[in-house]
Amino acid sequence: MGISAKVSNRITTQLKRYRTILTNIQKRDVSEADTVTVINDMLADVCGYDKYHQVTSQYAIRGTFVDLAVMVDDDIRFLIEVKAIGIDLKDIHVKQAIDYAANQGIEWVVLTNGAVWRVYKVHFGQPIEKILVCEIDVLTASARSEEVLECFGNLSKEGFSKSSMAELLHEKQITNKFTVAAMLLTDEVLDGLRKEIRRLGSGVRVDIDYLRTLLTENIIKRDLIDGDEATAAVQNIKRLHRSVARKKSASAKEIDDMPIVAPVADGNSSLPRAVVEP
Repeated sequence: MGISAKVSNRITTQLKRYRTILTNIQKRDVSEADTVTVINDMLADVCGYDKYHQVTSQYAIRGTFVDLAVMVDDDIRFLIEVKAIGIDLKDIHVKQAIDYAANQGIEWVVLTNGAVWRVYKVHFGQPIEKILVCEIDVLTASARSEEVLECFGNLSKEGFSKSSMAELLHEKQITNKFTVAAMLLTDEVLDGLRKEIRRLGSGVRVDIDYLRTLLTENIIKRDLIDGDEATAAVQNIKRLHRSVARKKSASAKEIDDMPIVAPVADGNSSLPRAVVEP
């Protein structure tokens, strides 16, 4: 995404400062309430929000509360579920935050313990699904890295928009390890690999099924092709294939529907003129 140098410098400078703060409270093993206070400050200093007017704590949703809600012009941008900095983030934690978002119809959720930040997209289907967009460990990642600036830049007051978040999600989905592993197992890629083996091997022939078995059993890590994230990657590739096919079909139809232009002689000119045939 394109963020200004001013915002980029703010994110880098403030994250470096907060490393010291987070390391100190991690050593002290502070409570969840104290961690929320630090997150509130980070939203102001790192992301540029007015913590007194644009960040709401203990936001009520159907009788329960989410730790923080970031609001601009009365529109909730994202919810934040906070855990104490000494607690490792787990699926049960994000489930609670996703339930909050689903009840309110909010698409974006952040789960954090201060050190680790995870951004999720909520998919309102049956059942409701979560998609991990990015995960940043503030204590170990470089504050100047593209991934850090991309994540916090999109969350920032200046950079957040539904379209920018959707673009970030698309980029992460199409380039993550599960998607790349799934792409390697598509017929199109395997056919290309088969042809390359034949070209370099002076006519050596292998079939696609052999290559698929070779990749799944000996080359690609099992955790990249098994499990929910691997299944989601396969489904996403199928959707993208259908989308590309529809675009190709639409482009072909546009060409077929174009009027036929034929040159005819024009007595007033040495050049042919074009007429449109019905």
